[in-house]
Amino acid sequence: MLAALPLPAPLSTRAGDVVLRAADDGDLDALIGLLADDEASASRGDVASPEDRALYADALAEIQRDPANAALVAEAPDGIVATMQLTRIPGMSRRGATRLLVEAVRVRSDRRSGGIGSALMRWVADDAAPALGASLVQLTSDARRVDAHRFYERLGFTPSHVGFKRAVRL
Repeated sequence: MLAALPLPAPLSTRAGDVVLRAADDGDLDALIGLLADDEASASRGDVASPEDRALYADALAEIQRDPANAALVAEAPDGIVATMQLTRIPGMSRRGATRLLVEAVRVRSDRRSGGIGSALMRWVADDAAPALGASLVQLTSDARRVDAHRFYERLGFTPSHVGFKRAVRL
């Protein structure tokens, strides 16, 4: 867990106030649900199958143990409404710049377009990155997520790179 993160963090959104905090073991089912509540994630196997619960539990535990990682949730009075994972990456390029990688940003489908995603990403850029000494916030987005690309560009992110992935057998 990234100990320097300013958490918990109250965030105001058009849809109401939420509290951003570190995910805990009790949030596992909500996290799985957020991943499955996303067409691109579901197409890659995140379908909230009970048989996969142990895999997600192991992943969350590993993230929680790793001081360079954090799994976060945004909680509202009606439950967990969003999640994201942050990873601090020290680097050699850009004169030794540290990057903050944002992954798995998900907002519950019934709460989208209420400003929750914007509030999360503003917090990342304005609070989390400076607290962690990161001069660059970066993320990848599935090529099919055209609406998400417009969202990130509105927030000041630029599509500066082409990303590549290759699945490997375990």
